[in-house]
Amino acid sequence: MAEDSKLRIAIIDKDLCINEQGCNFICGGVCPVNRTGKDCIVLGEDNRPIISEDLCIACMICTKKCPVKCINIINLVHELKEPIHQYGINSFRLYRLPLPREGKVVGLIGGNALGKSTALRILAGKQIPNLGDYENEATMEKVIEFFRGKEMQSVFEGINSGELKVSFKPQNVDELPLIQKGKVGLLLKKVDERKKMDEVTESLNISSVLGHELGDLSGGELQRVAVAACILKDASVYALDEPSTYLDVSERLNMAKVLRTLADEGKSVIVIEHDLAVLDYLSDYVHILFGRKGAYGIISSLKTVKAGINEFLQGFISDENLRFREKELKFETKPPASEVKSKVMLEYPKLEKKFSSFSLSTEAGKLMESEVVGILGPNAIGKTTFVKLLAGIENPDNTELKWKHKVSYKPQYIIPDKGITVEELFDKHKIDKNLFKNEVDRRLKITELNEKQVDELSGGELQRVAVSLALCQECDFYLLDEPSAFIDVEDRLKVADAIRSVTNVTKRPALVVDHDILFQDYVSNRIIVFEGEQSKKGHALAPQSMHDGMNLFLKNLGISYRRDPATGRPRANKLDSVKDREQKEKGEYYYSL
Repeated sequence: MAEDSKLRIAIIDKDLCINEQGCNFICGGVCPVNRTGKDCIVLGEDNRPIISEDLCIACMICTKKCPVKCINIINLVHELKEPIHQYGINSFRLYRLPLPREGKVVGLIGGNALGKSTALRILAGKQIPNLGDYENEATMEKVIEFFRGKEMQSVFEGINSGELKVSFKPQNVDELPLIQKGKVGLLLKKVDERKKMDEVTESLNISSVLGHELGDLSGGELQRVAVAACILKDASVYALDEPSTYLDVSERLNMAKVLRTLADEGKSVIVIEHDLAVLDYLSDYVHILFGRKGAYGIISSLKTVKAGINEFLQGFISDENLRFREKELKFETKPPASEVKSKVMLEYPKLEKKFSSFSLSTEAGKLMESEVVGILGPNAIGKTTFVKLLAGIENPDNTELKWKHKVSYKPQYIIPDKGITVEELFDKHKIDKNLFKNEVDRRLKITELNEKQVDELSGGELQRVAVSLALCQECDFYLLDEPSAFIDVEDRLKVADAIRSVTNVTKRPALVVDHDILFQDYVSNRIIVFEGEQSKKGHALAPQSMHDGMNLFLKNLGISYRRDPATGRPRANKLDSVKDREQKEKGEYYYSL
């Protein structure tokens, strides 16, 4: 291999490549190495190009000339040996693996499409890594030999012999009803090897659904049942892929407490988690994943949870002297001014809505110029009903909203358009193209998805597209229901940044429902708190300052947060810790004034 090609990889997105439809093999035609008579870019059996990483000189001509931008030539930022796993020629590869720690919780932090789920599946014994040799069958014997003399050797020997049992909770819990049928209680009883079913179901607040069919559960209920099924098994290592999806703030922190009990019992726990507040609360250590989405991922060395999250936000890995992001992500350390002095853009009256088994009431409120009002509250308390009332999708019982305000609404559940590309989706809607280009696309990279079919996007990609489309509509205000769902931790903050930027430029207000405390802290100027009884009645208070709103919300949950001095990010205090008791005695659950 040429000396300068050791750190170079070539990636081709086969889903985007259109050569078999007739692009005349442009990349091969413009390649200067091909013109010398060598085969740097050739056509494979599927009539799509294959790039030789040994011969490639990184001239980047093929990447610039490709009409659909499906080629990436990447000079790696780090000296690396063979990948742990590579999916095929010119395809994604993963470098290094996370290391389980007995009696500790290890978190994985990083963007989507960097190999977190692949790493977790490898550690769970669900996938044998091929060590970069994708042409031959991967075997555990090869893997054990590869790690000989290192800590990971004993892990793979244990997996191979069956002595190291791993319990695995997959990412896509919504697919579980397609695999398993039956009542929740019977299914959990079958996997209850630790004989702790009553304790675990009560701790996760799912005792009331034990008699329900798995297919009848909500997303939050299904997630908690999946977590319960994972931790009821008797294992040495528990691997959980995104266990907080669909859960509200209280459910997320409660789930974290339950997982911590496993570590307290001496078990090893490894978790992929995009909610930084939950990851911080849950973990002892973290690994940072960095690289290029869909191309390669590198797993950092093990770090304490505080240092790891701070380095992730700073975009700089200190022990490797490596910067993987240009911009540092920082939070405000003090609350915004309690008095909002900007112009009132719209007012809404008290609203009431009754259903057969649920009722909602709201206080009247005002939305100000350029402000973002966050909406916080438990699941099944009426938040989505409230935004639907303001969007005109539902009608209130007590009054008639006669305003002429035009709303741009991003619903909680997104139904993708079929048979069209992302570019065609934006073309069919009337959007502000300058706003899209200058404030949205440069943050959320939507044009990179232009050639993809909307109904084939991942959950995170679809969410970014839906948020972007909503932000670029001509309207008077924005309603965004759970815009961070399915989006990775870095893109969550980019979405928040896009929302703030658009509201500032357009002077329009926005209402944002979300369960991620850090996301709400980053994006919101004021807060609407929902109170009541889940699935029975909900009440929305008027918008209030971040200080008062967050304090009230967290007081209702019995949770306090402090500020990290380096980044300003909110950090959940351990229950009944010295800091927790001090803040609660002062009545300061969130900010220190």
